[in-house]
Amino acid sequence: MAFYVGPNEFDRLYAMGDDLQDVIPFGSSIFGTINRWVIRPIFNFLSGFIGSKGIVILFLTLFVKLLVYPLTYKMIYSQSKMGALKPQIAALKEKFKDDAQQQQMETMKMYREFGVNPLGGCFPMLLQMPIWFALYRFFPASIEFRQAPFLWAHDLSSYDVIMRLPFEIPMGFGAHISLFTMLWAVSTLAYTYYNSQHMDFSSQPAMKYMQYIMPILFLGFFNSFASGLTCYLLFSNLLNIGQTVITKNFLINEDKIRLMLEENKKKPKKKTGFQARLETAMKEQQRLQAAKEQEKKKGNKK
Repeated sequence: MAFYVGPNEFDRLYAMGDDLQDVIPFGSSIFGTINRWVIRPIFNFLSGFIGSKGIVILFLTLFVKLLVYPLTYKMIYSQSKMGALKPQIAALKEKFKDDAQQQQMETMKMYREFGVNPLGGCFPMLLQMPIWFALYRFFPASIEFRQAPFLWAHDLSSYDVIMRLPFEIPMGFGAHISLFTMLWAVSTLAYTYYNSQHMDFSSQPAMKYMQYIMPILFLGFFNSFASGLTCYLLFSNLLNIGQTVITKNFLINEDKIRLMLEENKKKPKKKTGFQARLETAMKEQQRLQAAKEQEKKKGNKK
């Protein structure tokens, strides 16, 4: 029998053969592939001339942001189109303030008339998810982060501690406070608030509050996770804010967007099968609601 006794360094294990490198929990399927053959080589290249692992994480974050920027631009552009329709949507809300069903139908009709996809800002985000899940596995699995300090963190492969608590908070939070996690949560809430000023939640009002609740819920999870990941998430948020502000103020012309929307409104519209089914379902829901109200009135008269 042959034994290997040594560090879980990918290159060493790969050289041993027999797929020994798979003992490093980089993940399976597409997530593991991204970690092994995309994220890891970039990280090693940057580590070749940057001594601090925290600065390497910063440049890695910057690289990922530049890589997915075309998707980010599409998301911000879609949000800008939604923002341009806010006055019209506000007028619809006022006009049908007593009829939520009609308000929703008219809003969807307006989106179709102006050629705006209310889910356009979500699809680019979903396409970035494989990279996020891969990085979630990368930081705690890479031995290069073991005992690597950065700022107040003493070990980027474990959680950073800025304060010890005399008691333990349940749901995975622990008896400590991770500053990287707290800064990530604050920056996430700030970024969410900034973005929500240009979004319409009339069709899904619960989402307006869920986007603020999610960072709070994840505090318990990230507070005891590898600080390398929460450091990356913090850098990612700061770069997101910078990208969004620069793109909206210097790369996207809102006046041109309004003109384009007006041109779209003049064009003949072809209703897609999904739109037709959605409109039919909403009309049916509205009919059932009206029937219920009618039955209620009859019951009250009796």
